[in-house]
Parts: sequence; C-alpha cells; structure tokens
Amino acid sequence: MSLLEIEDVDKSYGDEEVLHDVSLAMDQRDVDVIVGPSGSGKSTLLRCVNRLTEVDDGAIYLDGEEIHGMDENDLRRRVGMVFQDFNLFAHRSALGNVTLGLTEVLELSETEAKSRAEEFLGRVGLADQADSYPSQLSGGQKQRVGIARALAMDPDLLLFDEPTSALDPELIGEVLAVMEDLAEGGMTMLCVTHEMGFARSAASTITFLDGGRIVERGPPEQLFETPEKERTRTFLGQLTDLNR
Repeated sequence: MSLLEIEDVDKSYGDEEVLHDVSLAMDQRDVDVIVGPSGSGKSTLLRCVNRLTEVDDGAIYLDGEEIHGMDENDLRRRVGMVFQDFNLFAHRSALGNVTLGLTEVLELSETEAKSRAEEFLGRVGLADQADSYPSQLSGGQKQRVGIARALAMDPDLLLFDEPTSALDPELIGEVLAVMEDLAEGGMTMLCVTHEMGFARSAASTITFLDGGRIVERGPPEQLFETPEKERTRTFLGQLTDLNR
C-alpha cells in the first residue's frame, strides 16, 4: 500500500478547471518533485493533499485512509506543509512558532513542546535564533523555522510549496541544503519547486503538470534525458537554462 494515493482528482474554481484527472502514488521515503508553468495547478494539488482546498471529484488516501473522513488535527499532524511565504506568526519568536502546533495539536506540555522545538530548530541550524522574531530573521532563516515547525509534528509526509521562490538568490542554498538532508534521511516529501539541481539530485520521481493535467511522470533521468513528450523536453530545458 502506498503512503499517498491521489486518484482521479478534479478541481475547478468557477469555470476555471485547475486540476483534471490527476492521479499519482508515493511510497514511504519517496521524494516527488512537481514542476510546471505558472497556473498549472501545482500549489492547488498540494493544498488538496492537506485539505486546505477540497477536491471536487476523485479521492486522496493517506496510508489507505481517505483524507476527507480524517480528523482535521490528525491530518495536520501527519501531513506537514512548508509555505512559499513562510506563514510565521509575527508576534511569536522562532521558538514560539514551532511550539504552537505542539501544544495546540499534539497537546504537549509547555516544557515538552519547548524541548522538542529547540531540538528541531537545532536540526535546521537555528538553535541560536530561538528567541528571535520573524522581523529579525532573514528569508532563509524564516523558511527554516517553517521547516522546523513542520518537522516537529513528526509528519508522515512533508509538503513544500515553492519554498525558495520568495528568497534572495544567496539564501536559497541554505534552504535547499536542509531539504536535501531531509531527503537523504528518508523523509517522504512532495515538493513544488523550480530548483532543478535539487530535482535532479534528490527526487525519486518528477511529475510535470501543465494545464491541470499530468503530462509526464517518471524518474529524473528519464524526464531530463529522454522525456516521452516534447512539451516536457521544452519546459525542463527552459528551467534548466534559468537555473544555470
């Protein structure tokens, strides 16, 4: 049984069809990188996986359980998400941002939550920034707080929605380094990103979405070297050129 199964998912906003008949499956320890042009439905697909957006048709299963019937807190614990724009609480320190879910969702004591938050801030290289507020952190540091917050919940699956797109170029590397370390450590990850170096080195599968449909899906060497579709070749060639 796959950890994540997406079956025939459709999603529209009014007359605009954003996802059409999208199906994919991921096993534990897989790293699936989703690429595609702007407006192709990538972020919407991630939001459907953790029910920030509800599907119109089809179904999504986590470890065999249909997510629509899951307790919302249980789903939030098991499926973590790292957002493009950080989504940190400005009035809470880095430590406070990480402890919030631990106390509210996992119902840990303040002492347990603080200890766990400190551990995961350390894992992303921010042990010395625990008392800093978002306004005092660089974009890369804010994103690493977001990763620590998601990791601290001990998720089965971690979603990344273009985690480097809001960062200055010199800060991208520090976030990608954390993501690569997670991939090497066996974290199951579904990532929307245009960072082709990460996709080549860390992905087990690349999924190319265009117009809300899966155009092609396969291992990195297939999509980069011998894609079946000319549209895949053109798009990935453009991305690779931009990443140089």
